[in-house]
Amino acid sequence: MTTFFIDPLPETFKHLPWDLALETWPARTPQVVELPRGVSRHTVTFVNVDGALYALKCMPAGFGQTELAVLRQAEALRLPVVSAFGLVLLNDGTEVLVTRYLERSLPYRSVFMGSALVRYRQSLVDAMAGLLVRLHLGGFFWGDCSLSNTLFRRDAGILQAYLVDAECAAFFAAPLAPDLRLRDLEVMEQNVQLDLSELAADNCLPEGFNYYDTSAVIRRKYHQLWDVVNKLEIVQPGETYRITERIRQLNQLGFSARDAQLVPSPLGDQLRLKISVADRNYHRDQISDLTGMQVEEMQARTLMNEIEEQRARLARERGQAVPLDAAAFFWQEQIFKPLMSALTPLAEKRQSRQNEADPVLNADPTELYCQVLEHKWFLSERAHMDVGHQVALDDYLRQFGE
Repeated sequence: MTTFFIDPLPETFKHLPWDLALETWPARTPQVVELPRGVSRHTVTFVNVDGALYALKCMPAGFGQTELAVLRQAEALRLPVVSAFGLVLLNDGTEVLVTRYLERSLPYRSVFMGSALVRYRQSLVDAMAGLLVRLHLGGFFWGDCSLSNTLFRRDAGILQAYLVDAECAAFFAAPLAPDLRLRDLEVMEQNVQLDLSELAADNCLPEGFNYYDTSAVIRRKYHQLWDVVNKLEIVQPGETYRITERIRQLNQLGFSARDAQLVPSPLGDQLRLKISVADRNYHRDQISDLTGMQVEEMQARTLMNEIEEQRARLARERGQAVPLDAAAFFWQEQIFKPLMSALTPLAEKRQSRQNEADPVLNADPTELYCQVLEHKWFLSERAHMDVGHQVALDDYLRQFGE
């Protein structure tokens, strides 16, 4: 069987048994590997080539080329999709799309059927909503959104969703028009209901799991997240507290901001947020990696929000993007440590009172710092301007320093 390689693949790919039907490869070549897979209307085979894993999907003529182009455009926009690697045209007219295997990824069936993955099941709902929002912001119309066409990856404590099938997808003006977004959501609801109904029929859903409402919950989460992310927020100099305010809204929906950017506009600096779905220990692990601090998850979330606020402010002042590591170091040295020094006497005083059988007072220094940040946000919102850390600290000590 003759083959034609679009965007020439490495020479080692040419040694695969292209003269055989893809479904026969497992018995004919040792390069085929078994990996968790979702439900697909096409034959999908995983291969190990030069120590790297790839997914091969056999498709009718024309479908592979279209999907290859869409995936590459999505990758160029840094959207959460699988990475297209190449295309093979077979002499019988079929096409084989080659994508890089998404490492550490799981199909939805594994998430529901694996006993060790129980804590990720609710996060899957948030991940689907977050995926659709990110695609639609980029002008991407999916056309066939489903759990079967999605892969989920655990990465540094978070669960993210990735599009793995773009046969029906197309790009339009960004952000996607309301009628196209509505159509995608309607398809999503139908397909997700079907996906979960099949699991229920196979007795693969946990007892008590209400799969009838899952698609509606995804849709509701989508609308909430879309409204928060797309809310036009103009941040004037001295109003960086608004960044924390918006990130808090995301937190309340179960999402986190991985990056907060202030983009110049005629009216002022416009706030843009990149979103992610956070696991319960995500912020705790992140603050530990960045600063070495060991704190509780809710404290860590507050501190990471503070770091993102400082990162956006520094980027505006310096006129260039600031790496998260650099922003974290600046925050720890210039803000956190000075305030902690000022709070230490209060923490020690409260500790001594706790030793005198007064368990009500919180003497944890990090918790006191978080309370000062809460106080700062409250004062800034009331004053309609960022009052600064020192003003917040002084007022906090005056009111609560005993």
